[in-house]
Amino acid sequence: MAIHESGENYLEAILLLSQEQRDVHSVDVARRLGVSKPTVTKAMKILMQEGYVVMEGVHLHLTQKGEEHAQSVYEKHTVITQFWTALGVSPQTAEKDACRMEHIISDEVFAVMKQSVLKITDNAPKK
Repeated sequence: MAIHESGENYLEAILLLSQEQRDVHSVDVARRLGVSKPTVTKAMKILMQEGYVVMEGVHLHLTQKGEEHAQSVYEKHTVITQFWTALGVSPQTAEKDACRMEHIISDEVFAVMKQSVLKITDNAPKK
């Protein structure tokens, strides 16, 4: 089953939180995404059933499948943000739009965008 935008947001949040702190809890995800703890609990149940997340006690962990998917979404987020800021879009707007675009961008468009970012950053004057 395909994972939806909200599920991808949860995976990305768990990924980023796990890079910042040792243990990730539902309340951490709720704070990060600005949702209620019961909403996170419901989402985690679905993500666990789909094999993206496991819960050990009160700690949330991404499975290998979840980690790979979260990394993919986060890479899209990062590249899209870099692409728009390189073209002069404000960082705040680029970040906000990347959050939406990362879920719908085709592989073809993303590959071209990623290559463009690499060219822009490789050819940028060194400071």
